[in-house]
Amino acid sequence: MKIRSILFFCIIALPALSLAQGNRWKRFRYELVAGVGATNFLGELGGADQIGTDFYKDLELKLTRPAVNFGMRYKITPQTAVKVGFTWGAVSGDDALTKDQFRSKRSIHFKSHIVEFAAQYEFYLKKEQAGHRFRLKGIRGIKARGLYPYGFFGLSAFWFNPRGKAEDGTWTSLKKLGTEGQYISETRKPYSRISVAIPIGIGFKFKITRKWLVGAEYGKRKTFTDYIDDTSTTYWPNDAIVDSNGENSAAAAYLADPTQGAWNGAGPNQQRGDPTDNDSFMFFILTINYTLQTTRGGLPKFR
Repeated sequence: MKIRSILFFCIIALPALSLAQGNRWKRFRYELVAGVGATNFLGELGGADQIGTDFYKDLELKLTRPAVNFGMRYKITPQTAVKVGFTWGAVSGDDALTKDQFRSKRSIHFKSHIVEFAAQYEFYLKKEQAGHRFRLKGIRGIKARGLYPYGFFGLSAFWFNPRGKAEDGTWTSLKKLGTEGQYISETRKPYSRISVAIPIGIGFKFKITRKWLVGAEYGKRKTFTDYIDDTSTTYWPNDAIVDSNGENSAAAAYLADPTQGAWNGAGPNQQRGDPTDNDSFMFFILTINYTLQTTRGGLPKFR
């Protein structure tokens, strides 16, 4: 009689337990994310010892700089999520680091902070196991640990401010100087220091406990601006740039053409950059993630 009762209970209870376990992930939909890492840049300045390209073989590893990230992840399904967050990084470029004849003689350089707000959609290769809440003696449960690789794409908005080092050693914001004839010609419109990008990349998370995870993420940002390094089109007559800058005329003249006329390639309307390829930058971030349990109303508990 007891055996029949136990079997009857199992038949009734197992579907309910299975459904509860299947929906348990919804109680852990939110993750706080923080990380540190590195950033680098692909643009007109510096790069490999070759004609400039917009691809990885033109990457200058010496110009890798630090980055910091924080944000929040929300699971849509057991294998998809959205993440929003802020990332700060530093990028730079310097023609002095390349042996390519054109870029080396051009002698332009820059550095800039990048502050980005991004939203990305993530898709995982396997479901994340929540693990059992309680350990029952003699019962082999699901372990919380596991490796979860994913890919992502999204949309971001970012701020940048390219600066150059003048002859007197001071670092000056380049936009205000109009190094390519902005503020002088109607055909050379000043660029905005706020732009958008498309992040795309890969990452993984490794679950240590039910709530703590570590991971790594690499993402490239394809931007819609060619002025992160303040270099895009052609040289403008240097004397006109001097006349339009008043007390900043010395810095403007030097930063528009550091060769100061010594190189004939820097003459008016000669190529200074390549407007057919927009700039891009990338982040590599090591992350630590903390899973938040939700309330009955579906909101995260910050404890």
